[in-house]
Amino acid sequence: MNDSSWGAPPSAGLRGPGEQGTSSGYGWEVPPSSAGPAHEVGEAAQTRPMPTVPHAGGDSGEAADRDRGAARLGGPLFRDEREPQSGSRQPAGRPPTPPDPAPADGARGAGAGPGKKKSAGRNLPAAIGVGVGLGVIIVASLFIYKPVFIGVIAVAVVVGLWELTSRLAERKDIRVPLVPLAVGGVAMVVAGYVRGAQGAVVAVALTALAVLVWRMTEPPDDYLRDVTAGVFAAFYVPFLATFVALMLDTGDGPWRVLTFLLLTVVSDTGAYAVGWRFGKHPLAPRISPGKTREGLLGAVTFAMVAGALCMQYLIDDGVWWQGLLLGLAVAVSATLGDLGESMIKRDLGIKDMGKLLPGHGGIMDRLDSLLPTAPVVWLLLVIFVGGG
Repeated sequence: MNDSSWGAPPSAGLRGPGEQGTSSGYGWEVPPSSAGPAHEVGEAAQTRPMPTVPHAGGDSGEAADRDRGAARLGGPLFRDEREPQSGSRQPAGRPPTPPDPAPADGARGAGAGPGKKKSAGRNLPAAIGVGVGLGVIIVASLFIYKPVFIGVIAVAVVVGLWELTSRLAERKDIRVPLVPLAVGGVAMVVAGYVRGAQGAVVAVALTALAVLVWRMTEPPDDYLRDVTAGVFAAFYVPFLATFVALMLDTGDGPWRVLTFLLLTVVSDTGAYAVGWRFGKHPLAPRISPGKTREGLLGAVTFAMVAGALCMQYLIDDGVWWQGLLLGLAVAVSATLGDLGESMIKRDLGIKDMGKLLPGHGGIMDRLDSLLPTAPVVWLLLVIFVGGG
């Protein structure tokens, strides 16, 4: 089944000329309730209408049910078919099938149905304004005074942790201790910048221990669930962000961080632009219906071109072919990070993690692709040009 077949009308060959009744769409005839006698005067009246034998190629009720069930989102993960939105007939006595919910994370190239105008899925002027403002702050702090940029990372980590723990408490009643997570998160970022990878590892271990101890001050109910979520949050937000600080602590650190940011933004932009314009085939409809395979191809293409340019002109001793591999890795990791965040939001039943950034959602809605990409870029740069 493809998009053009959704809600296709039943075949006109199911009724012969002159037959009475209306078609139900399932191969049998339903007599009209107000029809008079279907016989001429003098002929024997027929007490009930004779059912029309379904056409051999028509759909039976059972086959129609199977067809509808095959297109539900409960099927395989990667599938092109979707639940029909409109135009499909419903069996008598059954309630109409509700339409699919809107994508939880905006339309990243979701295929709009025929005759429907595609929407960008968010407030583009506000999103562009906020993005430019954040970019100015990040670039200025990155090249003027490195410790200020470390402070920007720390603030983003604390706000991201607050958003994540707040949503967990609201939607799942998971009580994650925020204080040890916030203090430990800042310590991870600072330790990674000052003491390198070893300092970051020690900080994350102490943070996990602090979460276990802090939660002991409350009743033991759901203790294991809460501390598990706390350790997950410690690794997911501050630990992954620490790799940005590790990139910064090199001779060409600002250029490495700028390359990381540019490639991630370019990958996201390529996926959005190409998917919005040409996207037809969903990438993972059960997780994020708005993302398409065409969008992923756009992300890979844009990121590989940007990677070749960045490695050739921004990174010391870098060559263009290394940038192609770097861009490919960034496109994959950013997409997986985006899908992972969408998985979390779908589990929580929310659209955005917060409302702090107009047109973007919350801080975590902007960090979703950056966080898992940071260790990938750090590792590949170390392999290609060394640790600096």
